[in-house]
Amino acid sequence: MRHGKKINHLGRTASHRSAMLSNMACSLIEHKRINTTVAKAKALRVYVEPLLTKAKEDNTHNRRIVFSHLQNKETVSELFRTVGPKIAERNGGYCRIIKTGFRLGDGADTAMIELVDFNEIYNPKEAEKKTTRRSRRSTAKKTEAVAETPATEETPATESTDENTAE
Repeated sequence: MRHGKKINHLGRTASHRSAMLSNMACSLIEHKRINTTVAKAKALRVYVEPLLTKAKEDNTHNRRIVFSHLQNKETVSELFRTVGPKIAERNGGYCRIIKTGFRLGDGADTAMIELVDFNEIYNPKEAEKKTTRRSRRSTAKKTEAVAETPATEETPATESTDENTAE
């Protein structure tokens, strides 16, 4: 029977498992996306989502708690500076697991785990905002440039034709 067995041990000792999950969490925070097996991705999601929840509020206590799990200063600062403010409005579900097939060597089921808010392909809201801003700026500049260019081009053009006809 499987009663009360919620942790997937992943075929490792407790110390090896905690070190592996800590390293994978650091890689996920730094690169925003990693490839691994499905079992490790599911275990990593359970490990990293409480840390991401703590990163939503930046204070010394939360930084110390997250550092006790990750043991990497650069990753903790990246988490609280860039990731935390971006996921502040989200109530949960910070990670997405996408199955990518089977590994060639041993046939293991592989997956890509990524931070949801850092993928521009699946976030159409952010992509629309970026494109509309760019198009508005570019059209505003073009209309100003078009309005200015005929006035500046006509004067030299008429002068050059007058000089050509005078000669």
